[in-house]
Amino acid sequence: MGSKLFIIFGFTVFGIVACSDDKNFKREFVIADSKSYEASLFRQNCAICHGQEANGKEVNGKQVPSLRYGDAAKKTEAEIYEQIKNGKLPMPAFRNQLSEDDIKRMVKFVMRDLQGREAK
Repeated sequence: MGSKLFIIFGFTVFGIVACSDDKNFKREFVIADSKSYEASLFRQNCAICHGQEANGKEVNGKQVPSLRYGDAAKKTEAEIYEQIKNGKLPMPAFRNQLSEDDIKRMVKFVMRDLQGREAK
């Protein structure tokens, strides 16, 4: 009985240590905690439809997608740029609200911060 308890205890400790290894664990970017310019742009222009943390939400009976997972995470940098700049129903175009630089910054924000991918 004692050796079984020791083995269970050993596996438990190993599991806790393995799960707490910060080198291999990427924390999800929290928009609400960020003071970045891009996070501010997101809160002002995107959160109303995509949700405060970009996880998607329902608006007028339609599901607005997450920008972190699913189809959005499969889009190329060029596709995300086009989506933000020119819109694609039901998403509006932001070319008249955001500067060209802001649109490019938002593409990087979506890819790097929200999806954990590299943008060029």
